[in-house]
Amino acid sequence: MSSIACDASDATPESGPDKALLRRALLAARQALDGTMRREWDAELGRRVIAWVAQWRKANPNGVLGVYWPIRGEPDLRPAYATLSASGLQLALPVVVGADMALRFVAWTPGEIMQKDSFGVSIPTSDTAVAPTVLLIPCVGFNQHRIRLGYGGGFYDRTLAAEPRPQTIGIAYSCASAEFDGAAHDVALDTIITEAVNL
Repeated sequence: MSSIACDASDATPESGPDKALLRRALLAARQALDGTMRREWDAELGRRVIAWVAQWRKANPNGVLGVYWPIRGEPDLRPAYATLSASGLQLALPVVVGADMALRFVAWTPGEIMQKDSFGVSIPTSDTAVAPTVLLIPCVGFNQHRIRLGYGGGFYDRTLAAEPRPQTIGIAYSCASAEFDGAAHDVALDTIITEAVNL
């Protein structure tokens, strides 16, 4: 079993040395963000996600939203998750099954008891598998073509390779915007939401 947040040294060969360097630089910049600014950005990101989901639910009243538990300085949307859950929306969190496998999503309600996986990442104690209609996917970086730079483990790549493919919403701070070339297997995210813009 591997962690979603593997080190840059674990990057897949397609990512190349330039992406490994960029990944490390973006992670360092994200970790260095001022705490007050981070909280303000998280709040704005949460508002934007709630607004996006409200529009999406008009056509998908029974949809399931796949979310993420923040690690390594990722935007913390847990207050928004609580609001969305209270409105009746079913949420799901990812669980790493194996190093070369797609993520498994299990039903989750904010406030329920969590447990740590072998890498210290919080996951639900629930084991009710669900298939998200939309995924909120944290980005280490992203480019103008909505190609995501992740941690290099390929978990979301494998997850999105299966059909039917859920709609994908990248979540990042605007400072994660970067110039890099996508790999052959990269598929653009449908939307990227930052604290400043929806791309």
